Amino acid sequence: MLGRILAGLRVIDLTQNVAGPFCTQILGDMGADVIKIERPGTGDDIRQWMPPAIGGESSTFLALNRNKKSVCIDISTPEGSELVRRLAASADVFVQSMRPGSAESHGLGFEALSAVNPKLVYCAISAFGENGPLAALPGYDPLMQAFTGIMSVTGNEGESPARVSVSLIDMGTGMWSALGIVAGLLQRLRTGTGLKVNASLLDTGMSWMSVFVASYLATGSLPRKLGSAMAMTAPYEVFRSADGHVFIAAGNDRLFRKVCEALDCGALAEDARFATNTARVLARKELHDKLEEKTREHATTDIVALLRKIGAPCSELNNIAQSLEHEQIKASGIIADLPVRAADHHQVVLTPLLMDGRRSDRNDPPPALGADTDLFLRALGIDDSEIQMLRQRSIVA
Repeated sequence: MLGRILAGLRVIDLTQNVAGPFCTQILGDMGADVIKIERPGTGDDIRQWMPPAIGGESSTFLALNRNKKSVCIDISTPEGSELVRRLAASADVFVQSMRPGSAESHGLGFEALSAVNPKLVYCAISAFGENGPLAALPGYDPLMQAFTGIMSVTGNEGESPARVSVSLIDMGTGMWSALGIVAGLLQRLRTGTGLKVNASLLDTGMSWMSVFVASYLATGSLPRKLGSAMAMTAPYEVFRSADGHVFIAAGNDRLFRKVCEALDCGALAEDARFATNTARVLARKELHDKLEEKTREHATTDIVALLRKIGAPCSELNNIAQSLEHEQIKASGIIADLPVRAADHHQVVLTPLLMDGRRSDRNDPPPALGADTDLFLRALGIDDSEIQMLRQRSIVA
């Protein structure tokens, strides 16, 4: 079901890098027909993000562009922009990640496209949004982690600023965009007309900071870096074991007591300094040291087995290789084979949704640059001789 829920809907994808392509990949995984518009010659910037590469292709591009078709059109030319407008005239969704005002300058803004296709759901993805003094500036995930304060609370106190290694702002913006588009399609069912969806890296970054913003507004105090810990509860962090690390999450008094009993330090649960969550947060360092005296006596696997047996949340600290080999990851089905042109044994992370217990069965490999240009130009009624002329003028490829 998931791979067919958007079947019959056509998406024009005028995005590149991470946020936009992740959005349209989600739509493609859900069954939409995604036409990726790329620059002739070079295509999406992330085609060149190598190393690492798989079969000579950027692994980043391969991770974000399955279930799409590639059409190469130079939108900087009047003829190229007109071709995209013609494609959009019969589309259901149009997604672009150009700087505010740029799409409009090419005749590809919401007003221009909705005038010829009133049912179009139009999504504009930007860095800082469409208003404000920084609206025209470009932005990337690490830059926005710095701007929205995420770096200020990441890492250990006293150390240099650190970014979250996962592109959480880019991919989060892609998720919000996809959600907004689906909501727009539902609204179109009610009204018969399309609408404009806006998503920005800034808004996504600020949304991830919601709890920190609330804490600051409540106290007037800036949040501290806490490494692996969480400011509002304790113990809720990484502890050293005899052979590595273990994460223990005791988010209430009952779980704290269970952890203490399992680690043979039940007296801590009776200590007034640690009797409540508020007390434990205030005495976090002392509590951490006392619990770590116990965790360092045992191997990680033994601690995890012990705590899981009594229902106390915990986890070993896996690297990517260990995660991929874990039986739980294998059982989830989130990793799947996706052969690409030059690599038969390529695997990807699927869209993290199931419907009726099943993941999407759409699994077409990312397209070669311009692989589908002729197909879609012919669908517009352009004959082969005209396509050849457009190609000779580098308007298409």
